[in-house]
Amino acid sequence: MMVSLRGGLKYAGITVAVLVALLMVAYLLGFLGVPSVTGVENRFGAVNSTDTVIETDLAVHNPNPIGIRLGDTTVNYTVSMNEVAMAQGRKTGLNLGTGDSTLQFRTVLDNERIPDWWYTHVTRGEVTEVLIDADLTAGFLFGQTFAFQTNETIRTDILGGFDSNETRPIDANAPLISDPVLYLNETAARYGADVTRSQTPIETTFTVYNPKPFPYSVSRIGYDIRMNDVVVGTGETDRGYTLRPRTPETLRATTVIDNENLDEWWVTHVENDQVTELTVDFYIVVQPDVAGRELPAIRIDVDTFDYTTTIETDVFGTKSTDGGDGTRSGS
Repeated sequence: MMVSLRGGLKYAGITVAVLVALLMVAYLLGFLGVPSVTGVENRFGAVNSTDTVIETDLAVHNPNPIGIRLGDTTVNYTVSMNEVAMAQGRKTGLNLGTGDSTLQFRTVLDNERIPDWWYTHVTRGEVTEVLIDADLTAGFLFGQTFAFQTNETIRTDILGGFDSNETRPIDANAPLISDPVLYLNETAARYGADVTRSQTPIETTFTVYNPKPFPYSVSRIGYDIRMNDVVVGTGETDRGYTLRPRTPETLRATTVIDNENLDEWWVTHVENDQVTELTVDFYIVVQPDVAGRELPAIRIDVDTFDYTTTIETDVFGTKSTDGGDGTRSGS
């Protein structure tokens, strides 16, 4: 029995060696082809406060009449946004059938990378290049790596809707003074020159007109920035202004997005099918000066100053519809 068993193992080993040799010869003679990646489709899966799952379908074509089940087929996968590595994955031991097949796997995006990506998105004119690299190594028999690459372009215009020259009244709804207390004639906004990885300043200007026969002093301008109800910035400026009677004046305020809060916002963006409502709420504190007598300071929650816009993205180009301020193009 021992001799028979050893003999059987010997013949089995010889058979495997001959089979591998025949396959290698067939490959060298051009009878076997190298498997390749023919397409990739991504979508966001589960998301929590720290991680975002990316679900991937990798389309693979095996031109050979036999499946590859040698256990050492490997896929390396990387998702980058403006050259910021957002997610990386590796899957080994894949078995490829003949013809076309789809490999399914998951990678995890670290939400802490969102502020780094946001910085590049803003400083590059609100443009993001999403680059997806997939490398398939088809086992020791072929010893080759097939690289597949695809990209999407994301464009947004977050501040574009802030610019306006529409005249709007500003009411105080306060005693001792009739409405409107001011008129808002023009608004404008742009990103500050000192955008960093930790904060995004937005320079806002408001041209107002004082219709009263007496001046106002403006002591403070405050703001609150929310993205899907997540507070991403709040503060006020103590720069003072004097609004002369029946005269236009330009008020300036720097609002700041705290980039450290953007990973929390990102969770809501993904959960809401990559749609965000951004709102900036303003208030001003004014003090009328009537006949040389200063009236009590009035805080005005200036609805006419407030700004709301919709941000929509399609990071992987797999959403059923596009809309809002975000557009994409892919290749």
